[in-house]
Amino acid sequence: MLIIAGLGNPGKKYAGHRHNIGFMAVDEIVRRHGLSAWRKKFQSEISEGLLDGETVLVMKPQTYMNESGRAVGEAMRFYNLGPEDLVVFYDELDLVPGKVRVKTGGGAGGHNGIRSLDAHCGKDYRRVRLGIGHPGSKDRVTGHVLGDFAKADRDWLDPLLDEVARSAGLLVKGDDAGFMNKVALSLRPEGNGKPVSKTQSGTPVKKQSDRDQDRPATRKPALSKSGPMAEMLSRLLGKKDKD
Repeated sequence: MLIIAGLGNPGKKYAGHRHNIGFMAVDEIVRRHGLSAWRKKFQSEISEGLLDGETVLVMKPQTYMNESGRAVGEAMRFYNLGPEDLVVFYDELDLVPGKVRVKTGGGAGGHNGIRSLDAHCGKDYRRVRLGIGHPGSKDRVTGHVLGDFAKADRDWLDPLLDEVARSAGLLVKGDDAGFMNKVALSLRPEGNGKPVSKTQSGTPVKKQSDRDQDRPATRKPALSKSGPMAEMLSRLLGKKDKD
């Protein structure tokens, strides 16, 4: 059995916060893989089921971020699980928006939810860090983390959550590198940092300049140097020169 925990703060007023991207990720995993409806247990909202043939317990601790470990630790003790049976999704300031990194163990990096998990669950669990970017200065961090994602963020956030959920089975199987690769490839822009526009069939749409390059060059027909027309022109031009 594997516990998949997403970190965030409960309540509607926090739902769109960058700090809640962990909740968003596990919500999408539950939806995509048809796991059970959310119910309350272990001071959390939980969902259960099979993900790629493996039994999983998905958790959204309702203890608020700073006490996340209290809820997850309770579930781990109930099922007699260790840190190796835990995967945690959470926001990461030190990764650019949309970047994903998975590692086992490590420090809390100033994240209070991770600090709580380390205290209650041990440190050697897998951490799926979801980049939200840094605001640039330390005094703006709190407002950034506890602020809603902007509308423009949906351009990378929605594809990110979609691919995280689609590829979650790789995490269940322990293929962390494969998971990161799948997510990275799905979000990688092509050429000049901008995504390539595609038709419904998936074929890239060419720019007008590209189509012009593909079109064979057309040549103007050369004037014949002999024949009736050439003779007439020669007489006319010759007469004009005499005048």
